[in-house]
Amino acid sequence: MKKVDLVVTGRVQGVFYRYFAKKEANKLNIKGWCRNEKDGSVHIVAGGQEENIDKFIEWAKQGSPLAKVENVEVNENIIENIEGDFEIR
Repeated sequence: MKKVDLVVTGRVQGVFYRYFAKKEANKLNIKGWCRNEKDGSVHIVAGGQEENIDKFIEWAKQGSPLAKVENVEVNENIIENIEGDFEIR
């Protein structure tokens, strides 16, 4: 299992980014969560098969139809245990 921690910046709040992230994660059988941060970013912790995580990261760079993603910071040094369905926090 590959695990990643993503910080997505740009116009990513108020544009259904988290809703579409959950939809994409479910499609790719990815576990984890996403939440809005006070600085306007979206924080995502995700785990799954390497190929699916790579596809999810590529999706995150585009985001929801109304989003304008400026940057996706990817950290693969995750020790958090990731289990259960992908959830919006």
